Amino acid sequence: MLKPTVIFGSKIRILENQLVSSHLKLHLIVLIYGFTAILGKLITLPATQLVWYRMLIALVTFYIFLKWRNTSLRVSRSQFLKLFGIGFIVALHWIAFFGAIKIANVSVALGCLATTTLFTSFLEPFFFRKKINAVEVIIGLVIIIGLYLIFRFEIRYLSGILVALSAAFLAGLFSVLNKKMIHHHKASLISFYEMAGGLSCITVYLFFSGWGNIPISMPKPMDFIYLMALGVICTAYAFAIQINIMKHLSAYIVALTINLEPVYGIIMAWFLFGETERMTHGFYAGTTIILISVLGFQLYHYYQKRRFRKLKSNQ
Repeated sequence: MLKPTVIFGSKIRILENQLVSSHLKLHLIVLIYGFTAILGKLITLPATQLVWYRMLIALVTFYIFLKWRNTSLRVSRSQFLKLFGIGFIVALHWIAFFGAIKIANVSVALGCLATTTLFTSFLEPFFFRKKINAVEVIIGLVIIIGLYLIFRFEIRYLSGILVALSAAFLAGLFSVLNKKMIHHHKASLISFYEMAGGLSCITVYLFFSGWGNIPISMPKPMDFIYLMALGVICTAYAFAIQINIMKHLSAYIVALTINLEPVYGIIMAWFLFGETERMTHGFYAGTTIILISVLGFQLYHYYQKRRFRKLKSNQ
């Protein structure tokens, strides 16, 4: 018969292994998210058609996942309309993001996407009727300094920077709206209907913009492979793994680590695409300021929460 100390020790080792495994999986997800931008540059299709295929592949994958998990697809009419609307915003975000990559490059798109936290910090009080935090305003100003450096030293990519900032604003917008929806439905079900909403809106746009011609090009063989990777691995698979690791890691750790996506993406782009991704020192200085601000804000937010909990428990 095993002693209690042996059983307890084995449970501790299992938990430690799960923790290490979850951290490794989390960094794999961040790597996958960073690789999304790489695929966006490799795929030769226009940004709108690229997103159409991505949403179609992701929609089918999410449907298979929900059926496999025996999840009901039922939602109320009002929730259905809201999710479709958010899906349209997600589609616009992806179109702007991949558009920025094609107008400028991967580094510019990812560097500006890091400002999503800035937009979220101002959008959240608006939607949830909260007071604007003074620290968030300060962090926002520091991020603006980082953006100024990017604008100043990379003026040649002005249009790409503006489109990438639009993508960051839309990312902040749908993140805040999803925060409201997550209280009503599972994240996988939300994603399924948002993919359906975004796909429907893009289909209507492509149909009318085609003026009777075939509005969607058939992807080349390599484009098809990249699109499958984008839709299945970079969207549905990464999403499913992210949900799974949150059983073992806090939402804070997950959010903090995912903010490293621009770092991973810019490094990969630098090695894969060479000269087209080499930027000025001002760009890297500005991007570093933005990333430090984002990570620093989340650290501050985390310790403020811990402090509040300690004060409450001591009362």
